Amino acid sequence: MNWLTNKVLPKIRKLATAKDTPDNLWVKCPECGEMLFHNDLAANTNVCNHCEHHMRIGPVQRFRALFDDAKYDVIELPDVQIDPLKFRDSKKYMDRLKDARGKTGDKDAMIVAHGKLSGNAAVVGVQNFNFMGGSLGMAVGEAIIAAAKLAILQKAPLILFTAAGGARMQEGILSLMQMPRTTVAIQRLKEARLPFIVVLTDPTTGGVTASYAMLGDVQISEPGALICFAGPRVIEETIREKLPEGFQRAEFLLDKGMLDMVVHRRDMKETLARLVDLISNKLESKRNIAEVVEVAAETPEATIDEAPTPSDKD
Repeated sequence: MNWLTNKVLPKIRKLATAKDTPDNLWVKCPECGEMLFHNDLAANTNVCNHCEHHMRIGPVQRFRALFDDAKYDVIELPDVQIDPLKFRDSKKYMDRLKDARGKTGDKDAMIVAHGKLSGNAAVVGVQNFNFMGGSLGMAVGEAIIAAAKLAILQKAPLILFTAAGGARMQEGILSLMQMPRTTVAIQRLKEARLPFIVVLTDPTTGGVTASYAMLGDVQISEPGALICFAGPRVIEETIREKLPEGFQRAEFLLDKGMLDMVVHRRDMKETLARLVDLISNKLESKRNIAEVVEVAAETPEATIDEAPTPSDKD
């Protein structure tokens, strides 16, 4: 009887009471602490419907929200040497890579895809903060170079969504070399007279901010994103002064002229599609980037034909 009571019955009860629903039905907003039903959060593009806090999302969610009918093709990126420095701190770099790949299902921190954006061809790269903080290493550098080459080949704009803690320390000087390499790739894109648009998301810091993240023809950010080289805590400890409210956040940088727009995630596709259309048409007109940004930001329904040209203003 003890065998039945102690061994068999608990297993039967466990099977009978097995949960048919997942445990993570609710998500706590890190900003306001509100509990959000996961379906409602997904429907609101992972933005808190109480405080409008933009939570971090991965490449797949970005691509599905951006490309027409959520259809896109992910490109195969070049392989790079793994752990060239045989780096180890509290953990082997190889082990960190394995953990990050198992967690995200991705080979590295940036994924590149191409498809249609409101009918226009577009190449889009998304940096995944969940992969070792989105850090810039050799693989991310190669991804950006491949994305720029594809954009030139397709004569399409390149859109990068940045999210990173900076350069990848486990790759040392090899990670820092990606800053000039990606800068050259972006320069070649611009020499081909193709648009380069950067969407800075939370957080974009360090060597990423010091290179390709600030080289866009148009600089956009999501609300509340931290954008900086050194973080606020480091600066406060260095200068021993209290920083202004919202320092290094998207709205602060917009006010200081470092950004062109701060765009809510639900409006991102429409804004990017409008910019691509306006900038692409601009290449055959006298319109400059500043006028394109002004038109895109202030008149969502405008087309290139409806917007005033410089001669019209005069």
